[in-house]
Amino acid sequence: MKMRVKFLLNVFFILLLFSCSPEKKAIKAFRLGKYQNVINFYKDVLAKQPSNGKANYFVAESFRLSNRIKESEKYYERAKGPGVPRDSVLLYYSESLKANGKYEEARKKLEELELNSEDDKMKDRAQKAIDGLNYLDKLAEKKSYYKVKNLESVNTPLSEYAPVYLNSELYFSASRSGSKIYEANGTPFSDIYKATTKGANVDVSSIKPLPLTINAPNVNEGCITFSPDGKIMVFGKGNSGKRKGTNDVDLYMSRFRTETWSEPTLININQPDGWDSSPAFANDGRTLYFSSNRKGGYGGLDIYSSQMDSRGRFGKVKNLGPTINTPGDELFPYVAENGKLYFSSDGHPGYGMLDIFVVNRANGKTIIENLGQPVNSTGDDFGMFLFKVDRGFFTSNREGGKGDDDIYTFVNEDPNLKVVNYFLQGVTLTPKKNEKGNDILPNTKVTLLDDQGEVMNETVSGIDGKFNFRVYENEDYTLIGETSGYLIEREKYSTKGKSVPVETLKELITNITLDTILVLNRLEKNKIFVLQNIYFGLDSADIRPAAALELNKLVQLLNDNPEIKIEMGSHTDSIASDSYNLQLSQRRARSTVNYLIKKGIDEKRLVAQGYGESKPVARNTNPDGTDNPEGRQRNRRTEFKILEIGELPKKPLEEDDDDRYFKESEPVKKNN
Repeated sequence: MKMRVKFLLNVFFILLLFSCSPEKKAIKAFRLGKYQNVINFYKDVLAKQPSNGKANYFVAESFRLSNRIKESEKYYERAKGPGVPRDSVLLYYSESLKANGKYEEARKKLEELELNSEDDKMKDRAQKAIDGLNYLDKLAEKKSYYKVKNLESVNTPLSEYAPVYLNSELYFSASRSGSKIYEANGTPFSDIYKATTKGANVDVSSIKPLPLTINAPNVNEGCITFSPDGKIMVFGKGNSGKRKGTNDVDLYMSRFRTETWSEPTLININQPDGWDSSPAFANDGRTLYFSSNRKGGYGGLDIYSSQMDSRGRFGKVKNLGPTINTPGDELFPYVAENGKLYFSSDGHPGYGMLDIFVVNRANGKTIIENLGQPVNSTGDDFGMFLFKVDRGFFTSNREGGKGDDDIYTFVNEDPNLKVVNYFLQGVTLTPKKNEKGNDILPNTKVTLLDDQGEVMNETVSGIDGKFNFRVYENEDYTLIGETSGYLIEREKYSTKGKSVPVETLKELITNITLDTILVLNRLEKNKIFVLQNIYFGLDSADIRPAAALELNKLVQLLNDNPEIKIEMGSHTDSIASDSYNLQLSQRRARSTVNYLIKKGIDEKRLVAQGYGESKPVARNTNPDGTDNPEGRQRNRRTEFKILEIGELPKKPLEEDDDDRYFKESEPVKKNN
């Protein structure tokens, strides 16, 4: 935080210094993100004063912030002197060297930064960057089965990026000559185009922009995604450079109706002052992944997810967490048919700028894998899309292309490419009233936890009560169901022993669907629940291990439902006298309550009540007077009854962590 405050003060000093000089317009342009204007101005200054530290600094920063960090190298080298933030210059200088493939020189700058910086977080960032350089040596030892090729028929000297394939058509974003220049990076505004294609064989004559309802004049449009049925489109749009309209890039939705796309509308998860773009629908057609620099993230841009309901509105936005997101930028998520999540990042160890990564799951752990060369390079590599399991498209501005960003095709010839996708399909139910069986319980929030209790995914069951999660082999899970008017319930599920041997598969992708149910009980006063396996020794009130396991489940239920107060009721059979059984049942009820209190349940929420033999649920003896062991066992039971239903305790407001929320100047992210 200290370093970042220092950085802001230094920038403020520079801006203040020049605010009354002829350079005022250039400083204002820098503030407004019109980086190309800043570069043009200070290059004129540097033509006369090549060693001007502040001028070199502004040119270097403008190149970096407009996503051209390769070009910033020689300017960071000369960005020195009073008012220039030394630590950040060293960091970004090393990144520019790395982007140009100068790894050893980058390492020296990082070692210098780690040695001399007075900021612990900057030291840590330098060390992680050094670790990333060391990782490249290991990555070079890994065999790659990818073959890549420039899609020359589509690419131009300008930018083509973010390819998406749908129904034999290739959609992509592109800048085309003749458009007005976007002042952030000095290139034309981008629009969304489409072309007929057979795999990677594009009919160039069919390339055309989407209608003006989608492509607005002098506004960047790009990074498009479609629902699996092709009826919903979500895309990024913004960066007009004007004061009117949205402040930054936002996500828009359009629906395909009567053979045309509807007028796009802002979706409800955008942040007014944030960058929200690079959307990608998952295969369920409901989960939308996207990238955002909103508050509460782990770095510049993080990947988030949200689920769309039947009305086209999106629910709670969820950050994918620190395993995927880093202090750097993560964007361009994509979920392939094989169920794997691909994304691009400059925060995970890579070759220089954005690299493409894939998320794997093994032994209950999430593993982030760099796809290596030739998919990745020292340039920006992003926008992965598979139109088949073993082939697809991506974007790169690597050396040897036709221009800025180019679209590339690839083939993956890995002989072990076969994949098994496991899906857990369930139904949310509730017991029928006054009869056996269950009713469908629609619109129920269902959460999937791993064996460590970490949230893996969330969804809401449909009108038919159905929900579906991607799960993995040989893992244990917990499902949590919750909806208004019902107790929050948990159900365990394991995929252990349910795996399909990969060597028996014939197809590249095999989908296995597993089934389960999740039953939620109504939240009703005086409702009674019988606890199973709560047995006591003869004439004893001691809690046995098997009973403790069941009571632990009750502890969890009480923690999940803090608004309820319950009565723990104990019952006996008719052996011994009424008074004796009443005393015994009271001791047993008290014993269960004491156990719950020891586990952290507030004793004010608990009442112990022994009923003795007064409320049998079965006959203790048969009609002929003989003993009925099964009936007696049913009568020797422990129950809990809901006595009161109060209001849910209010959660304390979370305080903002200024250090975590702090943002330096945000770079232009491939327009949108």
